Amino acid sequence: MKATLFAALLLATAALAQQTEVRNPHTTPADVAAGAKIFRGHCGECHGLKGEGGRGPSLNSGIFYHGSSDEDLLRNVTDGIPGTAMPGVFFSPDQVWQVVAYVRSLSQARAPSPSGSVENGRRLFSGKGCIGCHIARGEGGTNGPDLTFIGSQRSLEHLREAIVAPSNRVLREFRVARITMEDGAAHSGFILNEGTYTMQILDPARGLLSLPKRDFNRFQIEKSSAMPSYAGKLADKEIDDLVAYLYSLQRTGANR
Repeated sequence: MKATLFAALLLATAALAQQTEVRNPHTTPADVAAGAKIFRGHCGECHGLKGEGGRGPSLNSGIFYHGSSDEDLLRNVTDGIPGTAMPGVFFSPDQVWQVVAYVRSLSQARAPSPSGSVENGRRLFSGKGCIGCHIARGEGGTNGPDLTFIGSQRSLEHLREAIVAPSNRVLREFRVARITMEDGAAHSGFILNEGTYTMQILDPARGLLSLPKRDFNRFQIEKSSAMPSYAGKLADKEIDDLVAYLYSLQRTGANR
């Protein structure tokens, strides 16, 4: 009798959960198209115009790291995600639902798989000097972006472009500042923080520096990448292998 009652309670609880689950009410093709317009205008700068990833993670794999239900996605887009660079938005709930519908549509097409060898790419990453500037899984230098989870943030196309044409797309935080002081001292590095009176930069040669802005004689930002192009320096097969390795650097424990 007790077992029967317990089973009935479990079934009732499951039924109640199904009844209270929030579903996206805006999933028509027109909603997806409207969501695409909002996404390109307000989300594409971080996530890529087609969800391929950028400053924020790729969204075209159908993998989400902070909840995968419709309600989770609505909340994350509306309120932002604490502890990350993801801000909230000012759109109406209907518009956010349209964005969610578009994000869902990004993963319906099967994402391409890398053609290269992950193991060979791992060796190339160390042997060709990449590890001297980039951290991957706790090992490497700090003169370039941390690549520990780069496979979750970039498409295969973007990874290849970053290797052969790195200056095509350079995020603001990785543009090099070149500063000449009044006394003639020259510094260059990534801007980490800027206040009213000082600027902190990461100089590859000298480490973290805090420079008084009143002593600046010349200041400019390089829009090209500090990373050299490997076009012509690596064979096509080697580039395939390196892309495969970088794409393998994925976050774990994600929700689908």
